[in-house]
Amino acid sequence: MPRHPIGADELQCGQAGMVRINGGSSTLLFLLQNSRRMYRNLCRTFTLAGALVFLLSGEMVVADNWAHWRGPTGNGAATSGNPPTNWSETENVKWKVPIPGRGSGSPVIWDDRVFVVTAVSVGPGTAPPPPAPQNRNQFQRGTAPALPKLDFQVLCFDRQSGQQLWKQTAVTAVPHQETHSTNGFASASPCTDGNHVYAHFGSRGLYCYTMDGQLKWKRDDFGKMITRSGFGEGSSPTLHGNLILVPWDHEGASALYALNKLTGETVWKTDRDEPSCWATPLVIDVAGKKQIVMNGQNFARSYDLETGQELWRCGGQTTRPVASAVAADAMVFIGSGYQGSFLGAFRPDGHGDIEGTDRVVWTVSRDTPDIASPLLSDGRLYFHKGKSGNLSCLDAATGKPHYEAVRLPGISRTYASPMAAGGHVYLTGRSGTTVVIKDSATLQIVASNSVGETVDATPAPCGDELFIRGEKHLFCIAN
Repeated sequence: MPRHPIGADELQCGQAGMVRINGGSSTLLFLLQNSRRMYRNLCRTFTLAGALVFLLSGEMVVADNWAHWRGPTGNGAATSGNPPTNWSETENVKWKVPIPGRGSGSPVIWDDRVFVVTAVSVGPGTAPPPPAPQNRNQFQRGTAPALPKLDFQVLCFDRQSGQQLWKQTAVTAVPHQETHSTNGFASASPCTDGNHVYAHFGSRGLYCYTMDGQLKWKRDDFGKMITRSGFGEGSSPTLHGNLILVPWDHEGASALYALNKLTGETVWKTDRDEPSCWATPLVIDVAGKKQIVMNGQNFARSYDLETGQELWRCGGQTTRPVASAVAADAMVFIGSGYQGSFLGAFRPDGHGDIEGTDRVVWTVSRDTPDIASPLLSDGRLYFHKGKSGNLSCLDAATGKPHYEAVRLPGISRTYASPMAAGGHVYLTGRSGTTVVIKDSATLQIVASNSVGETVDATPAPCGDELFIRGEKHLFCIAN
């Protein structure tokens, strides 16, 4: 199974470098030494044909970009680069720019551009109607508060300087439902393929822009999500090939959409008998066929990428699932940790209900992740217990622990997911502290750093830089 979800019909290219093209018995070696912008434009002209395979030092090329909140592998791991392990509010800060409004979507980076989303209050709104008892926010006190009128914005920054290149307001709207006190209304991460950038604002719609900020298309006809207990929205879409996959699980009619990424038209829609879920779709390859793996409260499931047909399912997950799946080495790992604990390793070549079959390789029933998704790197699964800073590391093949629920200094609550780059794992707490450890089977703390403000978004490593979206600022961390 490939370790990355890049479609077979396109190549993602990043900084200048060497790209080797192997086709049959002939080999071409292109040395690209132009500027990033020129290199990006040249890379866009390359397409795969027939059995061509693009190799770099014998490995499949994965660009020096971070185009999706889970990175090029879909597992939270960078395939190249060596970002810093030490920084502070001033040390190793290449630039720092204020971000208006509120949002916890992670930054994405393509070549010389960095994209973030946010929701900016532009005036008073109206009080939403009282929620049904089963959907009442546990943090709500009496009558629902008035919700603000918000500008839902997409921001683009220059990677080198932090200068804002453009800003687009996708829509101005008053949310129809409240959100959790720690959540905002711009929680889904954007994604990009180097030609367009896609911003998903849930009930406010999905918007496709050119890299220069021109609106290409929008879809604002999905309806209104009613999330469990008024926790708010936040599932991120996934790009693969010519499709953009949009998860739509809530307390109403749930579904998974596959849209044409060039036009926004629906290619297929599959209904899901699932309540609210905040996971992001993962695309994997199984014996040459592409599958979409999704978490869910009732079942973890897989769908055929071409048709949306369900391929297999397995029960065991807990209520209100948030964590996204990861996969490698012919296994898929799916877990949840709210009002229970479950993490399972599945062989994705099964059919129908695989619970109780040999397609379930191993399961874990304690200390499993809740908000933060697991990280899969070099055959190891890293994850936090619930929303805490307690970290476990398992052998992905067997489920046996290297260490379990170890408390990390300076981290008590986590929303950001672990990510790996340059032989290290980065673990970020809501306090803004990031603990850096060795990417190994033994717990070796390398450094503890803080940007001095709340961080809920997963940091994005790209090349030798690290991009952190804080509560008030976007940081570029570099030596």
